[in-house]
Amino acid sequence: MASSRPEFSGAEWEDINVSSSAKKKRKLDKYRAFELEEQESLKTYESMESRIRKVVNIMYEKLTASLPQENMSDEIKYLTNRLLTLKTKSSLDPIYIGLFGGTGAGKSTLFNAIVEHKFFLPVSGSEACTSCIVQVNSNQGKNYEAKIHLLSREEWNKELKNLVELVKKPEEEEEEGEEEEEEGEEEGDVGEAVQKLRALYGKDAEARSYEDLLSAKLLVNIPASKWIQLKAAQAKELSEKLDPYIRCHNDKDVEEPAQDEVGTKMRLWPLIKYVEVTIPKSDVIPEGVVFMDIPGTGDYNSKRDEMWKESINKCSVIWVISKIERVVGDKVHEVLLTESIKAYQGGMCSDIALVVTKSDQLHLDEYLRERKQNNKPIETKHDAILERNTTVKETKSRGMKKKFKRTLPSDSEILHKPDLVYTVSATEYWQEKHLTKEETEIPKLREYVRNIYLKEKKQLLMDYVTKALGIVLLAENFNSTQDMVNHYQQSGLETFVEEKIKALEKEIEKCFAQLEQPLNEGVKQAKLSHQKAFFQLLTQDTGYQGFHRTLKAVCQNNGVYASRIFARIDLNSALAQPIYDKINPMFANIFRIQKGTRASLKPCLDMFKVSVQEKIRDVGKRSTVANHNCKLKFFIEETNIILSTLEREILTKKLDIYQSLPLSIQSDLQPYYKDAAKTQGRQSCQKMQNILLENIERETQGGMFERAKEKMKMKLQELKDTIMTNLRKDISTMLKLALSHREELSERLPDFQNEYSEIDRIHVALQRM
Repeated sequence: MASSRPEFSGAEWEDINVSSSAKKKRKLDKYRAFELEEQESLKTYESMESRIRKVVNIMYEKLTASLPQENMSDEIKYLTNRLLTLKTKSSLDPIYIGLFGGTGAGKSTLFNAIVEHKFFLPVSGSEACTSCIVQVNSNQGKNYEAKIHLLSREEWNKELKNLVELVKKPEEEEEEGEEEEEEGEEEGDVGEAVQKLRALYGKDAEARSYEDLLSAKLLVNIPASKWIQLKAAQAKELSEKLDPYIRCHNDKDVEEPAQDEVGTKMRLWPLIKYVEVTIPKSDVIPEGVVFMDIPGTGDYNSKRDEMWKESINKCSVIWVISKIERVVGDKVHEVLLTESIKAYQGGMCSDIALVVTKSDQLHLDEYLRERKQNNKPIETKHDAILERNTTVKETKSRGMKKKFKRTLPSDSEILHKPDLVYTVSATEYWQEKHLTKEETEIPKLREYVRNIYLKEKKQLLMDYVTKALGIVLLAENFNSTQDMVNHYQQSGLETFVEEKIKALEKEIEKCFAQLEQPLNEGVKQAKLSHQKAFFQLLTQDTGYQGFHRTLKAVCQNNGVYASRIFARIDLNSALAQPIYDKINPMFANIFRIQKGTRASLKPCLDMFKVSVQEKIRDVGKRSTVANHNCKLKFFIEETNIILSTLEREILTKKLDIYQSLPLSIQSDLQPYYKDAAKTQGRQSCQKMQNILLENIERETQGGMFERAKEKMKMKLQELKDTIMTNLRKDISTMLKLALSHREELSERLPDFQNEYSEIDRIHVALQRM
């Protein structure tokens, strides 16, 4: 069933010395990954953007060439700066798609299939890949490139201290349990810590003290630039160069000392912070889309852990990856789904999907023996795979919707998505032994990416054109000889706007006040359940045996530890969870960025915008000035820009507000984490637990959860103040600019009538699409 050539040609199949006709054909073929109708839309968007950019450049050149740069009026400086900002703005902000899954879930294999390169990113085989974040995007270059970012020596030294503590065997450890524990640890936290130490310091490094290792010379050199650049003409070549760096190698596979360059590279993996990979212009990854291979947990290095959280929170889309053998009954992907919902609540995420990998892994006889649907005969593995895929989709979709409903408003857009779950097989995508390419759902995920890209491309183009129209309207307004100052002042517009701003402030206060009761209920519940949260998190499903070293790491990292055995441990978030359980639906409703109710923040802003624009139109209708259209249009478009800018500001502040609860708790508990981390000697594990539990109890009685609540309310107040301050400033600037005209300005502006006509025509055409 396999085809004789790759499904997509890709840059690696092109001759570097292509003819001009081939270049022309490639340019026309740049949207080959899209359907014909989508291609036409994208070509139209590109043409519109190109024309708008030319117009903006012409306006900027006209303005700067005709006017002196010194002693320029504030109005003209404002116009020039707006033009310069738009002139240099990128056409499409990066769209981050996060592949979020644990070790062995198949993230890299899935990605390789999506980009049509079977062995591009190193995949987990007998060896486990490192947990660093790998992000991949495409550009207009000819080469495949990778930039490997490394920890600095200072950053590594901080991690080194934690690693030494982690491998240190506590005095009270019972000999009868040592052998069993050591065997398990070699595959978990301690095993990985040992491998890191040996890779950088040699054999038996785990037996040396922190002070000894701190003064020891690393077996590898850290480049002064703190990064390593790799380039290759072919995908396979780059993959081979990248492999030694980002694959986690068992210490048995690392010679001591390194006998060659490859051996030296193999030692660097503990120092890798993250990796950026760039591929040439791709037929399957539109330029501007960035895939992020995100490990299922953070890292006990604070810098990598910060990057882990930041990466999740900046993703527009998160795919939770889980292999099919674990998707039913396994808790790992449920934990990742919970983290994804947190990103949906507090970050940039607007879409979540569960991607179930390795759907081809099915034993037909076992499946037939255990299957519950007996009304339809199954004779082939193909039919069995498809039936199981359907069952998994139905089961997991119900579970996800149930989970979403506990956290999000009942009418949230994500609850009404036609596809929440995808069942894929990268192996079958290449082999087509039991499934067609379409049935592997790899093409369906590509369609998913295309739809995201098309939606974002149109929205960002509309924003860009709207801003360009606002600028040219402002310029035309400055060129007007009609004095409408008296008309607009007598209309009471400024007084009306101020009244509406005060009304908006009250609406925002009402909006945020809705969180008061859920916050109070959450605090009450948190105070009742703090001990339970402490023991549940620290024991998880494994009890206390062997947990002492992990608990030490939790204390060293102020309550947060990315354990390979226990998954991510965040005591601060666990203590705050009862509050989140109470506020989540209301918080999501207040900050929803799509449709909303009167209780949401966006409709409050929309109502303000509509009322102000209606007033402006009404004032314009009463004007006796023959030509006031430019001024009126400027008012309308500028209010659109002001409000859309505010909405983006709110989106960035939302995460800060949402994360304020655990950060407040962490701040209160920080002294006790430090005290517990210093504990040594016999029964140190019990002593650490006692220190934490006693002081969590003390802080609970002393108002820890109430302070966390007040911290969130303070952040909400700061957001409200920011909204009102920015709105007053921007509206005031708009009115000042709109009511300025030629007679008031010392400069005489060039004629921008042609530029205005071109931008206005494109703006109207885009609105109709």
